[in-house]
Amino acid sequence: MTSHSDIRWGILAPGSIARRFAGQLPRSVSGRLVAVASRDARRAEAFAEEFGAERAHASYEALLDDPEVDAVYIASPHTHHAQWVVAAARAGKHVLCEKPLTPSPSLTMAAIEAARENGVALLEAFMYRFHPQVVRVLALVRTGAIGEVEHVDAGFSFSVAPNGGRLFSPELAGGGILDVGCYPVSFAHFVALAAGEDAGAPVRVAARGTVTPNGIDEWASASLEFGNGMTAHVSCGIRNRDAARARIYGSRGYISLPSPWVVDPDSPAVIEVGVVGEELQTIELEPAAAYALEADALAAARKTGQAPEVTWADSLAISTILQQWRDAIGARYPHEAPTASAPVVAGGPLRRRQNAVMSYGAVNGVDKPVSRLVMGCDNQRTIAHAAVMFDDFFERGGNTFDTAWQYGGGLMEQLLGRWVSTRGVREEVVVIAKGAHTPHCDPESLTRELLESLERLEVEYADMYFMHRDNPDIPVGEFVDVLDEHYRAGRVRAFGGSNWTTARIDEANRYARENGKQGFTILSNHFGLAQAIELPWKGCQHATDPESKAWLERTGTPLFPWSSQARGFFSRADPEDTSDPQLVRCYYSDGNFERLRRARALASERRVEPTAVALAYVLQQPFPTFPLIGPRTVTETRTSLAALDVVLTPEEVRWLDLRD
Repeated sequence: MTSHSDIRWGILAPGSIARRFAGQLPRSVSGRLVAVASRDARRAEAFAEEFGAERAHASYEALLDDPEVDAVYIASPHTHHAQWVVAAARAGKHVLCEKPLTPSPSLTMAAIEAARENGVALLEAFMYRFHPQVVRVLALVRTGAIGEVEHVDAGFSFSVAPNGGRLFSPELAGGGILDVGCYPVSFAHFVALAAGEDAGAPVRVAARGTVTPNGIDEWASASLEFGNGMTAHVSCGIRNRDAARARIYGSRGYISLPSPWVVDPDSPAVIEVGVVGEELQTIELEPAAAYALEADALAAARKTGQAPEVTWADSLAISTILQQWRDAIGARYPHEAPTASAPVVAGGPLRRRQNAVMSYGAVNGVDKPVSRLVMGCDNQRTIAHAAVMFDDFFERGGNTFDTAWQYGGGLMEQLLGRWVSTRGVREEVVVIAKGAHTPHCDPESLTRELLESLERLEVEYADMYFMHRDNPDIPVGEFVDVLDEHYRAGRVRAFGGSNWTTARIDEANRYARENGKQGFTILSNHFGLAQAIELPWKGCQHATDPESKAWLERTGTPLFPWSSQARGFFSRADPEDTSDPQLVRCYYSDGNFERLRRARALASERRVEPTAVALAYVLQQPFPTFPLIGPRTVTETRTSLAALDVVLTPEEVRWLDLRD
C-alpha cells in the first residue's frame, strides 16, 4: 500500500520541469508535496492549487525556513543551483537538484561539500537514470550480455528559436551542452562504470561545435575515450532536431534504447538487444514514473547522503566532462572570465563557521592575526574555482593568502584580487605577494613587478612581501634599499626572502641596522617532515638542516614553509609507484618512507590522514611556522586543516623525524 507520510517536499522555482516532478510525485512511495516557492506570489499560489500543495511561499528563503518541509526540489536556472543547494543544505533540507547540478565542477564541489558538512542528502536529478530501462541496461552491461563494451553513441537535441530565453542567455548558462548534453555524457559515464571499475573520467575529450558570439553552444559533438578503453560519441543541440539516441556497442552485439531520456510514465519502455548470430531480443518493461523514482531514491539516501545510482563522485565526473566539452569548442560565459566578479555560492556575506578550528599567530608589521595555515594561490584556473576554494578557506577561519607575480602569468594574482574585491574583505585578509624571481631578480625588476602585482591584486599594499629568489651577484644592500623604500611608502607592511640562505638574511639585516633601514623579518624556504633529496626547482633553499632550525629558533623569525606536505608524498607515495618523476626525484628515500610509515601509524591512532600528521609536525616546531598549503579541492583543504587538532608531544615530533 502506498504511503506518503515519509518525506515532505517543497518545490523551489515552479517551471516546466517542476511541473513534471509535481505531476509524478504522487506515484512515489515516500513523499508528498507540501509547499512551493516562487518569487512571483501569484505563480506560487497557482502552482500550489494545481498540484495540491498546502502552502505557497513568495520567496525561496521562506520555503527553506518552512519547518514542515523535509526536502526541496530545485528547478531554478543553472546559475542559481549552487546558491540554493548550499542554502538548502545549511537549512537542514535534503536536496534533489535538477541537472546539471551546477554549471562548473568547482561549484559542484561546493554544493557537495555543503551537503556533506550539514549532513543532508544531495542528489542530481538525472531522472532517466532511475527508470527501470536504464537500470536493466546497466545490469546487461555488467553481466556481459553483449560481450566487452567498446563504444557508446548517444545524443539529445531539439530546435527552438533564439528568442532570448533562458537557453540563449549567457548570464543563465544557456546552451545545449549543459541543458541536454548532460544526458548523453552521463549515460556514457554510467555505462563506462558498469563496464569496468577503472573507467573514471575520460582520458581524452575531442569536440567540435557551433558557438554564438556571446558564448552559447547551439550544436556540438564530442568524442570521449575512457580509461578502460571504451569510447563514446555524444552530441547535443538546441538549434538542430536530431533523433534522441542511446546505443551501446560490444564485442558480441549492441543494446539500443528507442526512447532513452523521456519515457511516458503510462507507457512501457523498450530495450533492444542484438547479439551476433541470434535473433533481435526486445525487452518490454512495465510503465514507471521516473520523477517519482528519483524522489524515492533521495528519500532512501537520507542516512548516507548519497544515492548509489548517482553518487557525488558521479556528479563531479559528469560536471568535469561537460566543462571539458565546453572548453574544447570555446564556449565561454561572461561570468567565467578572470575579470568577472567571483560567483556568490552561498548567498549573503561570508561567515566563519561555528566549527572553524583555525589558530593564529603574529608577524611584526602586520596589524592583523595571521592564520597558521596559508592558502597557496597557484592551483586555481578559473574565477569559479578560486571563489569556491577561497570562500571555503575563509569560512574555515583562514585569512592568509600567498601568491606571486609569476604564477599563471599573473592569472593567480588577478583571481585573488577579484575575489578580495568582490567579497569586500580586504581588511580581514592577509595578502602575501612575491616577486623578483630569477632571471628578473634585481632592484629594478622588483619595483616593476611589485607595482604590477598590486594592480592585479586590486590592493594598495601587500601585508607581506617576499623576494622569490636571491641574486648573490647583487650587493644585498641594494635589495634592502629598494625594499625599505616600498616599506616606507606603505606598499608593503613586512618583507623577507623566499629561498634565501640564513647567512644572506643576516647580512641584509646587518646592513639595515647600520644604515637605519627596515630589515628582513620573515623567511619562506622549503620545510617539512619529508627531507628533500633534491629541491623541485633550481635556486631553491630549504630550512630542514640543524643549523637553519637553530637559527630560526634563536632569531624567532617566522617561517612560511612551502611544500610543507612534500607535494603529496604523505598522501600518495608508494615505493612501487614511480609515475611522478618529480616526487621520486625529490622525496623517494628510505628515510622518508620510514617517516611515512610513522606518520601513518600516528594518523591511524588519531583518526586523521597522514598528511595532517605531517602538517602538524611543521606547526609544532619550537619556532613560529605558517605552512603554505596548495589544495585543489575543498576536501584537501578540510583534511589539511585537521592538522590543527593534532597535538604532538616533543617526543613524537622527534620520533617522526627519526631523531629517536
